[in-house]
Amino acid sequence: MARQVKRAFRYRFYPTDEQAAELSRTFGCARLVYNRALEERTRAWYSEQRRLSYVETSAMLTAWKRTEELAFLGEVSSVPLQQALRHLQTAFTNFFARRAAYPRFKSRKKSRASAEYTRSAFAWRDGLLTLAKMPEPLAIVWSRPLPESAAPSTVTVSRDAAGRWFVSLLCEDTITRLTPVETAVGVDAGVTSLVALSAGEKVANPRHERRDSGRLAKAQKDLARKAKGSKNGEKAKARIADRRRDFLHKLPTRLVHENQVVVIEDLNVAGMVRNHSLARAISDASWRELRTMLEYKADWYGRELVVIDRWFPSSKLCSECGTVAEKMPLNVREWECGCGARHDRDVNAARNIVAAGLAVTACGADVRPKRRKPSGQTATKQEPQPVTAGIPRL
Repeated sequence: MARQVKRAFRYRFYPTDEQAAELSRTFGCARLVYNRALEERTRAWYSEQRRLSYVETSAMLTAWKRTEELAFLGEVSSVPLQQALRHLQTAFTNFFARRAAYPRFKSRKKSRASAEYTRSAFAWRDGLLTLAKMPEPLAIVWSRPLPESAAPSTVTVSRDAAGRWFVSLLCEDTITRLTPVETAVGVDAGVTSLVALSAGEKVANPRHERRDSGRLAKAQKDLARKAKGSKNGEKAKARIADRRRDFLHKLPTRLVHENQVVVIEDLNVAGMVRNHSLARAISDASWRELRTMLEYKADWYGRELVVIDRWFPSSKLCSECGTVAEKMPLNVREWECGCGARHDRDVNAARNIVAAGLAVTACGADVRPKRRKPSGQTATKQEPQPVTAGIPRL
């Protein structure tokens, strides 16, 4: 069975000097509009306890263009500026729904330089893309074909820290659902390895892979020699990021193709990176990005992604007898249960994760552990001994 999905296709392009100048102005104006609107919304909330809407900030933008100070905003396409306001509205919606932190101001140096164009601000004819305010189409390198009869609904242009230009075209695409299979896999995110799978396999982070270690070590060594903030340094970072992104795309694709059910933990990545001794390794592993890819790829191909509670004691639970160990420090990578079973910490966790996930899909079992409040009352998240009732053994 096939289904229609919105899918972004990203390509590199090489702008002319005039196009680069126009896009750079647009990036700057979009960032300024976003920051001005964020400032106004913050002021309205703290001084008047009032929430500004997108419509109100859009009216502000119109007024800004009429001032002498900000008249230059009228020199670029209005669509990317309106889109910046829409993105800010989404950020506030997520904040008030407790899905995200309070929106932050965009930095010229640290924030991604980008601009989003909707259909009214670009022309797409015979495979040629021409943006508003530009007399000629972009010189795009078509590294892969677009879907047949593709008609982009949104175009996002960006420039990375290394100075490379990219264009992302959002199109309708037809995805064929995969044939159902009987297999399921538990995925335990790790630090020493990127993930461990319930079948016993450990998937190393690209920086640990033996076949890439030489090239990656050289890239890191070259990066260390670059002057901080230099173009050469940024290019070295971009090469490492490209390798990581490519690897991250391949792993979820493989897991989704091989398994009907993929089970993961609901990790609190934002909280974990506050641990300064682990922050760099956790960020490098890109767990959040890995989960996002698993979510949309599973949805595309008709697979099921199950997310179990972050308090489930997957590492401390013996996958053979169900006993929960009292302590399991991070430096313990192998341990032996009282029943005689010897476990690799990560593989054992992955096996417990898939068992818990299958229990949820089979009967809706609640595998969330419970913990005690300081007052002695029972909270939702407790650690029962054992917590394996109703969980099938694999």
